[in-house]
Amino acid sequence: TRTLMEHFAIYFRRVLSNSFYPVLQGAIGVGSAFEGWTAREEEVVYQVLVPLTPPLGHLFHLERDTDQQKPGRNFRVRVELECRCPREYQGMNMLCFQHHPDVIRRTTQQPNLLDTLCTDSYLDVKKTVHWFCTLVGASWRRLSQSRSWHLVLLPSKRSCNLRLTNSQESFQVKVLFGVRRHASDIFISSRYRGAHTPSTMWPESYAVAETKFFRHMARQAPQDSSHLKCLQLLARVLARKDFPIHSIKTIVMHLLSILPVSQWRRRHFVRRLMDISESLRACVEMRRLNHFIVGNQRLPEEIRLPPDVLRAKPPNLFHGLGQDPAAHSQAMQAYLDL
Repeated sequence: TRTLMEHFAIYFRRVLSNSFYPVLQGAIGVGSAFEGWTAREEEVVYQVLVPLTPPLGHLFHLERDTDQQKPGRNFRVRVELECRCPREYQGMNMLCFQHHPDVIRRTTQQPNLLDTLCTDSYLDVKKTVHWFCTLVGASWRRLSQSRSWHLVLLPSKRSCNLRLTNSQESFQVKVLFGVRRHASDIFISSRYRGAHTPSTMWPESYAVAETKFFRHMARQAPQDSSHLKCLQLLARVLARKDFPIHSIKTIVMHLLSILPVSQWRRRHFVRRLMDISESLRACVEMRRLNHFIVGNQRLPEEIRLPPDVLRAKPPNLFHGLGQDPAAHSQAMQAYLDL
């Protein structure tokens, strides 16, 4: 998957070098397949996040969405044309994107980003996904992988989903897009958040920080550590249950940060499963499960958080259970089934 995304990136950089589309940075593997605990009973989905940076003459400004009716922390990406007037860039003979956009259009014969992937000056998720999927479809035959793999583009509005098959195996690649916050490991991303998510809304994503946490634990844990086996087993069970696996993952991350790594050896497997189960029961009963990343000041130093994320009060992932008695009863039944 990494090699495939690298080959796409090399080709895209070449064909987009003289355009004003977003600059595609190196893809970052996130989620269970890259963390080592995916349930392998079905087709594996490798999820990657492709960071976007503004092209020449453009600026990205992240605006926090203040609508309290929408869950989580959400942003919009306002796109501005950059002023490059000679008085601002002494000694440089440049056209100004902000004050002379029509001259630049005629000179370069290229539209600016506001003309292509934006809605009302904001970067549009659906337009960005459509643009990237079109690039993938047009370039596939030029990549070496096309000689041994068959590519199908799967329908999706907020990610570019690829299925690759050959005579022996099949897997999926889910490509999400994001803008990095303050040189940190937190991005605003194109990930799906409900059927009525506006196309200019970019929810805050903690997937890169979570994957870095698992990578950190892999370096610290003993070779026979069972923490990934616990998650893998529970993911297989929950694939048939109405219970979010991210809740279990959050509980495991909390326990990993509390219990010494020496207590996760293979011989402790059943005990740790019991700990996870007991923690889940307590969280469902109390209707409270704190987010692991937001407001966590005990993360490894290598995981970088923006100041506002570091200082924020951890959101309650089970907030909905306190607002909806029927949802709470359903969660208790799902726990009993588990």
